[in-house]
Amino acid sequence: MLLHVTHETRYEYSPPVETAQHLAHLKPLVTGSQKLVSHKLSIEPAPAQRSEQADLYGNARAFFALEATHDRLVVTAESVVETSQPVLSPAVARDLPWEAVRERFRFRKDATFDAASEFVFPSPYVPRHDDFAAYARASFVPGRAAFDVAMDLTTRIYEDFTYDADSTEINTPAVEALAQRKGVCQDFAHIMIACFRTMGLPARYVSGYLLTQPPPGQPRLVGADASHAWVSVYLPGEDDGTGGSPGDWVDFDPTNGRQPGEDYVTLAIGRDYSDVSPMRGVLHGGARHTLSVGVTVQPVGEVVEGLPQTQTQSPSQDKESQ
Repeated sequence: MLLHVTHETRYEYSPPVETAQHLAHLKPLVTGSQKLVSHKLSIEPAPAQRSEQADLYGNARAFFALEATHDRLVVTAESVVETSQPVLSPAVARDLPWEAVRERFRFRKDATFDAASEFVFPSPYVPRHDDFAAYARASFVPGRAAFDVAMDLTTRIYEDFTYDADSTEINTPAVEALAQRKGVCQDFAHIMIACFRTMGLPARYVSGYLLTQPPPGQPRLVGADASHAWVSVYLPGEDDGTGGSPGDWVDFDPTNGRQPGEDYVTLAIGRDYSDVSPMRGVLHGGARHTLSVGVTVQPVGEVVEGLPQTQTQSPSQDKESQ
């Protein structure tokens, strides 16, 4: 698919901001199933400084600084991405039991370093907690393949939890969302990651977008979509006598009970939301502000022109019709 993505972030400040520095993760990644055709990042007012570099995980991170007083900030990322159906790497040992994967990541003196091991440890939004292990155990059946564990947990979260945009905030602990069985895509991703890490397996957070379809007979609305989040689980290769050959990361979407396909656009990867938040900044002034976000994902050739219908929101995504 060839998808056109527009992501507009608008801040209104009161009183005005005197100076500000911002970081943005708004440029889609290049992956095995995704090619970045074009990308443009527009910033109003124009920043005094601006640069881009890759972060620790290979995400494109934009930095910009505003040195003049301003009462609003509008950041618009416009991207065209060519996507294809992800294919499970032949390097992956799909039938490898989850216990064997866990053993690969147990600490051993002089063991070969595996970069995926970083995603076994707790992170700011994904702490260790017994409640995650208790929920995970029904999926982590003894001897079950790690791939099948991930698919089962994806399906269980989809069936057990209610999508409710008003039930959580950005900083709501994942264990609280687990207890109430409600949340948004960010919460479901954090819960699934926490389950895997608690059981000793690596998992990471993926931010991006999902192409949604308007109701039958209704036009596609500009700005009516939202950013999305899902989970990537590391599945190693067969044991080659040296502790196991390299494997690959495989994506799962617990919000929609499925694996991501060509209708998904990957934006950034990290330990959790704190590593990949679309926008963050340090301000001098602007004691109060309102934030509005408008996202539009459209197939190229069906692009609807118009002003984004921005709305105050946190990253979220309604459950997709299957």
